[in-house]
Amino acid sequence: MFSSLPEVRAVARVAELEPAVARLEFHLQSLAAAMCRHDAAAIEIEAGALHKALAFALGEFGQAAREGGAPPQLRQRLIAASGQVAALREGLARATASLDRAIDVLLPEHGAQGIYDLHGASMRHSSGGVQA
Repeated sequence: MFSSLPEVRAVARVAELEPAVARLEFHLQSLAAAMCRHDAAAIEIEAGALHKALAFALGEFGQAAREGGAPPQLRQRLIAASGQVAALREGLARATASLDRAIDVLLPEHGAQGIYDLHGASMRHSSGGVQA
């Protein structure tokens, strides 16, 4: 049995935050799998689901912070998920850069016009695929 109110609150906080972290981890794994399969439709779906799961988890952790803080093990899992998001973003950026180089080789006239505007957005018109 729990001997104090803080212990009871800590257990309740874990029960509240665990589903949000698990959902976030699930969508991270699903997005990584879709990227490995080069499945553009699945990437689009999972990226949207990951965005929603991340927003939800951050809201839950924000609420927990206002009420006394999140348990360390769940904070560590959230930090690890953040690192995974950064790694997926880096992988996508590398793939995009590789694709840009291939397009420049195949269509050199586009290279003279510039590929990105002043704000870093792509000026290339795509008929599909992944957009960053």
